[in-house]
Amino acid sequence: MAEVLIAIEVAYATSEQQALIALDMLEGVTVEQAIRASGLLARFQEIDGADIKVGIFGSVCKLDQPLKQGDRVEIYRPLRHDPKEARRQRAAKEYHF
Repeated sequence: MAEVLIAIEVAYATSEQQALIALDMLEGVTVEQAIRASGLLARFQEIDGADIKVGIFGSVCKLDQPLKQGDRVEIYRPLRHDPKEARRQRAAKEYHF
């Protein structure tokens, strides 16, 4: 059986810069393998490999998810503020609790 290459992308962004790495990898490659091959873990030291959150085109997935032709893997940064707490604080200011 012939090896089939698929074209994928791995994306990561900080508030200062964006990185979008195009890769041709063997069919059956996983999200984790693509991230490692992208070089983004070395380029962005803040990416925590142990607690990494990822998705494909905005849909959260697991690291062992196999990729398909044209998929874009997205590495998500942790939230700096809890959205629920931020809403509570805004409401408290608005209503003077």
